[in-house]
Amino acid sequence: MTSTKERQRAAARARLEREMAQRAEAARRRRRLQLSIAGGVAVLLVAVGTVWLITNALGGDDDTDTAQDTVSPSCTWIDVPADQRTPQTVDVGTPPTNPPGTGTRTMTITTNFGVIEVSMDLSKTPCTAASMAHLASKKFYDGTKCHRMFEGVLQCGDPSAKGEGYRETDGTGGPSYRFGSENLPTDQRPPYPAGVVAMANSGSPDSNGSQFFIVYKDVQLDPSYTVLGRVTKGLDVAEKATAAGHDDAYANSAGGGHPKNDVILESVTVS
Repeated sequence: MTSTKERQRAAARARLEREMAQRAEAARRRRRLQLSIAGGVAVLLVAVGTVWLITNALGGDDDTDTAQDTVSPSCTWIDVPADQRTPQTVDVGTPPTNPPGTGTRTMTITTNFGVIEVSMDLSKTPCTAASMAHLASKKFYDGTKCHRMFEGVLQCGDPSAKGEGYRETDGTGGPSYRFGSENLPTDQRPPYPAGVVAMANSGSPDSNGSQFFIVYKDVQLDPSYTVLGRVTKGLDVAEKATAAGHDDAYANSAGGGHPKNDVILESVTVS
């Protein structure tokens, strides 16, 4: 009996040892698996972090406004061919091709009737604002007269409209380059309310130059003119300057005429 009990105890100890060994091995496997998973997660996190850093450093493929705002716009300045230039064409070079595309700039128009300030949103009209800043820096507008008006609109920016001879100008003067339209008010009613400043063009594609018009009363025009900005100060100056009406010089063509008051752009600057 004693021998049998000893054999049973020995067998029980052996089973216990096997079970403990199996449990220890199972525990080791679990630890190895956990370490493997943790290592994989760590590698994944490092990879994701690296991709995030690279994406943000390079600008990424993000279609949010913030991402787009970090990219400078590209402007195309179209040279007027030499055989198409006239005595009214003034060569002052071209603006930068990659101007800022965020923020605002203020155009200050000092006239003999007072000061008009215009705020330009660079996210909407980066190229147009760049052109205005370039022309202003060359004193392109200084001493010119606003050559056309009709009810609600005063048009300026023809470099040939200087001195007494401006009364005979045909309104075709401009710089030696042209550029395309931006910020067309196709979804606005009216498209050109009082306070808007817009670019004049010839009616052809990519025909913006130096001429612009100030809207001092709501007008119904085809929405094909770039909205450059909005008057923040001095809209009453345009109303006062045009109070005497016009001479109907353009009655048979574009409409309106020369302002009866000489409206002189003493200087134009862009902040």
